[in-house]
Amino acid sequence: MSTATKPKHIGRNISRIRELRGMKQEALAFAIGLSQQSVSNIEGSENVDDEKLNAIAEVLGVSAEAIKNYSDEGVINYFNTFNAEAFTNSHGAFGSYDQFTFNPIDKVVELYERLVQAEKDKVEYLEKLFKVK
Repeated sequence: MSTATKPKHIGRNISRIRELRGMKQEALAFAIGLSQQSVSNIEGSENVDDEKLNAIAEVLGVSAEAIKNYSDEGVINYFNTFNAEAFTNSHGAFGSYDQFTFNPIDKVVELYERLVQAEKDKVEYLEKLFKVK
């Protein structure tokens, strides 16, 4: 049994991070001043030169080291560490957050009632216009 580790495929890591960020190859290419085909070639490469890697990392909002060390398992484990408790205290996984002090359904009902009232006002206005003529 071999204990050799599989080398990291930097291009594939760039592709996965780009996809997780919801970015298309064209957008990344535009941001770093390359063609979409160049980005495709980079994502197909096992190694990427440091200058390009740093430019790509800056656009993706991560460090070059994060790209080099990216793993799908790490992302899955990161999100699996969140649980209901993290979001019920005042300092969840993303720091302090504001708790809502209103019921969203009440807001929907309030909005609906305002829309209905606006429609009634329009009808009343139109009826007045027709009576004048």
